[in-house]
Amino acid sequence: MASLWLFFLALAVVFLLPGPDMILLLQTGARQGRGAALATAIGLGIARGCHVALAALGLAALFKAAPWTFEVVRLAGAAYLLWIGIQCLRSTLVPNLNGGDVAQTQGQWREAVRRGLLTNLLNPKALLFCSVLLPQFIVADGAPVLTQFAMLGMLLVGVGLLFDSAYALTGAALGRWLQHSPTAQRVQQWLFGSLLIGFALRLTFIQQA
Repeated sequence: MASLWLFFLALAVVFLLPGPDMILLLQTGARQGRGAALATAIGLGIARGCHVALAALGLAALFKAAPWTFEVVRLAGAAYLLWIGIQCLRSTLVPNLNGGDVAQTQGQWREAVRRGLLTNLLNPKALLFCSVLLPQFIVADGAPVLTQFAMLGMLLVGVGLLFDSAYALTGAALGRWLQHSPTAQRVQQWLFGSLLIGFALRLTFIQQA
């Protein structure tokens, strides 16, 4: 039980640290509203589930054995973050919080899920994080390793969704507050866009651990 609380604490610390996922959720909520931001959170959750599965299959070992695979994923992730940041800087001032027709709204939500999925899935550090963190909480004389890995992975995804949903709702509230202030919208737009570009540049120049 103590180790489980330590696991939750480790996850809370990680999800509280500012990163591209958090900024993406805040930016999406502020620009497109609650529905799109929560859809982004779903995409992030799916990506984390993929990372857990890939970590269980030992894909992180492939990064060690063939460093070029890490470099490909890293540069693809950096390019995608850069593209999102530039799109944020170029977006219109007035947030689309009132929604459109059903088809348009569903299209925005599908795009939001895809954006969340790719943002996290193309971050090799997220895979390495799962590969390093989860094995530390495997109990040698407990349930089968794969069962424990799956349970810890589900907890990781669940806790991540809770934090992501909170950031999504915060972003949506921020968007409503900014709706009548073009100057504040411009500041938010450039701040979030610049942060995403900054994360892209950092991902470009990091080295494999």
